[in-house]
Amino acid sequence: MTQDVGERGTGPSAPQGPSEEDWTRAVELIAAADRVALACHVSPDGDALGSMLGFGLALRRAGKAVVASFGDRRFAVPRLLCFLPGQDLLVEPSEYPADPGVMMTFDASTMERLGLLAPHAGRAGELIVVDHHASNTGFGSLCLVDPTAAATSVLADELIRRLGLAVDRDVATCLYTALVTDTGSFKYSTTPEVHELAARLIGAGLRPDEIARELWDGSPFAYLTVLGVAIGRVTLEPAAAAGHGLVWTYVSRADRAAAALPYDEVEGMIDVIRRVDEADVAVVLKEDDVGAWNVSTRSKGAVDVARACSALGGGGHPRAAGFSSRESPADIMAALRPLLSP
Repeated sequence: MTQDVGERGTGPSAPQGPSEEDWTRAVELIAAADRVALACHVSPDGDALGSMLGFGLALRRAGKAVVASFGDRRFAVPRLLCFLPGQDLLVEPSEYPADPGVMMTFDASTMERLGLLAPHAGRAGELIVVDHHASNTGFGSLCLVDPTAAATSVLADELIRRLGLAVDRDVATCLYTALVTDTGSFKYSTTPEVHELAARLIGAGLRPDEIARELWDGSPFAYLTVLGVAIGRVTLEPAAAAGHGLVWTYVSRADRAAAALPYDEVEGMIDVIRRVDEADVAVVLKEDDVGAWNVSTRSKGAVDVARACSALGGGGHPRAAGFSSRESPADIMAALRPLLSP
């Protein structure tokens, strides 16, 4: 992956959190814009889509014209997130403004993570990047990036507050979904402030049990079939990752086709594989519908997987990161394995 599509950043190091001047400038730009174009990263997860839709709903209900999208060639909201409000804001990438005056990105650490919308970002008059990944490249004209934030939704909520926008049940549902998914249902990156935000969002009228049921309590039967195939080929390497252990497997598009399982249904497999006690690092390689392999990595804390994934063109957090490749699973693992170190 390269960074040659209209990139504006000044270097690879992530900002240490927005300054007051950054927040003030963002508020001014958004308030003055006739229309705000929102985007999140490809194959959106709960934090990406929830943060974008929650912010977009809050803006629209204040009278602002809003359009939102993500740059996948196969444009479809993942089944697990189809309950989110605000999907009427979404347009296909082909219908997205070609040169938006003000464009905002959510949960994207690099320009490339915008997929088909990367050229649009390169042509934007102002590009406001809202993100919490330490690997963020600073590609916007204004970066609201805080690696200490538990989720991008924390920053979206702060911007909503500074703009004086209302948080109703629909906005809260989107932001809470973003928060609960990126913290692993409050298992990771959890602070008193995270629980205070969750309490405030719940106070807007959402049902945490209903959201949990949508996110974690359902899957098609075909998922079990493909999971069984993936588990059948899982590999444990106790000496890998500097002796901390590595467990990995892969899911091909042929595996999914045999069970008629859509790509987005395999996202949660990493949470099964990572449970192995003998490995600090877990990796799942997932082949999409056009032959690219999307690699999910997780660490229990001994190994910085973000550093490894960044070296291969991706990024993320020290304990959860990823990248994409068109090499074979064996070649991908050969490239990744020596990078897995504390």
